[in-house]
Amino acid sequence: MTDQARASAATLTGAIEGKPTSASRTTLSHIMTHNDTNLLGTVHGGVIMKLVDDAAGAVAGRHSGGPAVTASMDEMAFLEPVRVGDLVHVKAQVNWTGRTSMEVGVRVLAERWNESTPAQQVGSAYLVFAAVDADGSPREVPPVEPETERDRRRYQEAQIRRTHRLARRRAIRELREKRAADGIED
Repeated sequence: MTDQARASAATLTGAIEGKPTSASRTTLSHIMTHNDTNLLGTVHGGVIMKLVDDAAGAVAGRHSGGPAVTASMDEMAFLEPVRVGDLVHVKAQVNWTGRTSMEVGVRVLAERWNESTPAQQVGSAYLVFAAVDADGSPREVPPVEPETERDRRRYQEAQIRRTHRLARRRAIRELREKRAADGIED
């Protein structure tokens, strides 16, 4: 189906037209400086997390066609230290979409300033964003259309993470309700 045919079908059904994974994929690059370091002389994890959130937010906004806010960060893995002078590349893409939310997958790569080796992965994260309107209320997002086998795998894995997030939230709520019913204060 052509893009024009898809748009026409979406208009007729009232559905939001889907977008391919590549439509919002982005890379943010940043050279690490002395201002980014922690007490050990490596780049502070919070600096990397901000870059991750910035790149993921750009992808979520692009995909949803407007503002999107960080709802959660499922997992942030730091695999290798990042040092002053490293050129950090933060690559992000939408892995999965719900009605108003999106999971964005992020890979963090670093090129060592003093080595002529390829960039190596130094971190990864999964974030959930909610699309919002001008009043901050949730708004619908276009479905993501995986294009490659890798995109389809990421979509399936994102569905598993979502199931786990919802189950964890439900289990915690039930435990708190039981404790409250038993008269146990937090």
